Amino acid sequence: MRAHELTVGRTFGVTFDHGDDYMSALADFCRENGVRQGYIPMFLAGFAEAEIVGTCEKLANPDAPVWSKVHLTNAEAFGCGTIAADTETGGILPHIHTTLGLKERSAIGHTSHLLSAKVQFLTEMLVVEVLSPVMTRPRMPELYDVPLLTFGKPTA
Repeated sequence: MRAHELTVGRTFGVTFDHGDDYMSALADFCRENGVRQGYIPMFLAGFAEAEIVGTCEKLANPDAPVWSKVHLTNAEAFGCGTIAADTETGGILPHIHTTLGLKERSAIGHTSHLLSAKVQFLTEMLVVEVLSPVMTRPRMPELYDVPLLTFGKPTA
């Protein structure tokens, strides 16, 4: 277990527009507002399409992460996540989980890691900036190369 007290900065209410690429719009928001790291306590969204981590195949190793994706359309979404600094590019590395209800399939739900999405009508979210410590997401070779959130000085 790792924990660190967070010093928070600004809190933003953010909306994305119909047709926006969710991840690109999030990166644009962060760049335009100087947010390098933080957390998203919640978002509400309509997605014309989304890709989340998942598979319908039998897993060769149930303990290993799943790297494949599932494509969903016409969904209502609720989610949250963290935003870490990408020390290599100067951008961000978001980690967002969401629950998606498929509107034309009795709102049947899917929950997983959000890979991509196209906004349908709206996205409403809160973003809380973290001023310190530095939050990064280095890949952990001993854990299948999964990028894990770390606090403190970035590893070089």
